[in-house]
Amino acid sequence: MALAAYLEQGRVEAGCDEAGRGCLAGPVVAAAVILPPRVRLPGLDDSKKLSEAARENLRPMIEERALAWAVAAVGPGEIDSINILRASFLAMHRAIEALQISPQHLLIDGNRFVAYPGIAHSCQIKGDGRFRSIAAASVLAKTHRDALMRELHHAHPQYGWAINKGYPTPDHRSAIAMHGACVHHRRSFRLLSDQPVLF
Repeated sequence: MALAAYLEQGRVEAGCDEAGRGCLAGPVVAAAVILPPRVRLPGLDDSKKLSEAARENLRPMIEERALAWAVAAVGPGEIDSINILRASFLAMHRAIEALQISPQHLLIDGNRFVAYPGIAHSCQIKGDGRFRSIAAASVLAKTHRDALMRELHHAHPQYGWAINKGYPTPDHRSAIAMHGACVHHRRSFRLLSDQPVLF
């Protein structure tokens, strides 16, 4: 099924999505994207349905062809302070605030959102598989976060973040059990499956 170009024709809409919500380490990253109505982005889809190579190929196309785009993050300390759901919304707010064009409406992936001041929004369940702008935001959020986790890997190679990107894989949990947690881990998350949260 082809992705929809808009929810309401003629309105400046920004698609918003996040990546890294379920990770044990690193920030949650959000993107906001405003696309031209007739933009061509071959292969665009929900980032979870795409290979890493396909996502990386789409990233420069989206950044070049979007009318406006922005990426923002909320780090582990803030996540631990306000919880991951609020942190996800905050990351989206920061991305929206950074857009060089102010949208008239926000298309939010998911079923909940904290309203952004002065801009109406619509929550779209599985919106990253239904709307171009949300799919583009999902690709940017994912690729920017993956790049950040690859950078963090160089300082902390024992956790395998270049491969697992901070998600709760068996190898990541084994590394935490062996080496302990570091400053980039979310202490409010259950880092080891057989232990309580550390925060």
